[in-house]
Amino acid sequence: MTRRKNPYPGVRKNMVKGRIYWKFECGDFRTNIPGPYGSPEFLAAYEAALAGSKATSASTALAGTLAWLIEQYLRSLRFQNLSDSRKRTIRLELDWLRKEAGKYQFERLEVRHIEALMAKKNGPTAANTVKKNLSMLFNFAAKKLGYTGPNPARFAERMKTNPDGYHTWTDGEVSRFLERHGEGTKARLVMLLALNTGMARQDLARVGWQHVRDGRIAYRRGKTSVAADLPILPELSAELRHVPSDRLLFITQDNRDAPYAVASLGNWFRDRCKEANVPGSLHGLRKAGATRLANAGATEWEIASYLAHTDTKQAATYAKKANRSRLADSGFAKLSSGNVSNLSDRLDKKGGKSDV
Repeated sequence: MTRRKNPYPGVRKNMVKGRIYWKFECGDFRTNIPGPYGSPEFLAAYEAALAGSKATSASTALAGTLAWLIEQYLRSLRFQNLSDSRKRTIRLELDWLRKEAGKYQFERLEVRHIEALMAKKNGPTAANTVKKNLSMLFNFAAKKLGYTGPNPARFAERMKTNPDGYHTWTDGEVSRFLERHGEGTKARLVMLLALNTGMARQDLARVGWQHVRDGRIAYRRGKTSVAADLPILPELSAELRHVPSDRLLFITQDNRDAPYAVASLGNWFRDRCKEANVPGSLHGLRKAGATRLANAGATEWEIASYLAHTDTKQAATYAKKANRSRLADSGFAKLSSGNVSNLSDRLDKKGGKSDV
């Protein structure tokens, strides 16, 4: 008889004095899940646990407060229709808002309050996320809850961010990392998986031999649900030989055969980057892989397939940068061929002396 697959990974039954309890465990995070099994209360707590939060069994928020508004949103179909990855991310972000300003009446929030909350975050990207989430909540209140007041988050000043986002690994940084972390190390395996497959942290945390067949690695991206089917390049194939064939996951915690929580994997990898003296991150490797494809002349759809995107909008950015570099090289090659005369007599040896 085949064992029935657990529909709620991380949940296990725990019986105490004849009573059944449900427990959730993922990495270092543990919490109880209220029953009955599969009930709306159970599902809400399970979603919170996946996001690393402990859900309360009953609401204590006063009507009209920001905490109340957040709870209305989390119960809405709009939230339920998000991908599991987006649900986990936004839950953590809204939990922060609830902790910082949940007790205040949301209708009384002004632009200065929004900007004060933004200032509590480290870095412009995190601050702008606060603005974006509050604007989303006010829009939700207007469309679904009959709110007729202003949206102060719309008028809060957006922080200036780096247009390039996360640092893209250079070839030199990749080489330096590989020199520091030799064959058979977990750090090297994680880096080559990210670089060669474009997987995000949540995908890296669950990939294993079940995703490999006939020299290819196929998975469905957690954030977009887009399927990716990629060839395994020799450098990655060589490293996968060090992974036991009977191990379900490629990447497990140091002291036990258990998966990493998504955030924990990212933090662990940043520590390995510091050891190699490179300013890297897992997302930066994903960008490096896309850049590598673009520089090799890959089309926008080929890059999008690597990124597991539904369209070529982001892939076009990488392709345009690569094309600009190739066009610049081509242009300067024409200059060096001698077909174009420089305006300066000092630089132009073919131009001869001036008649003046």
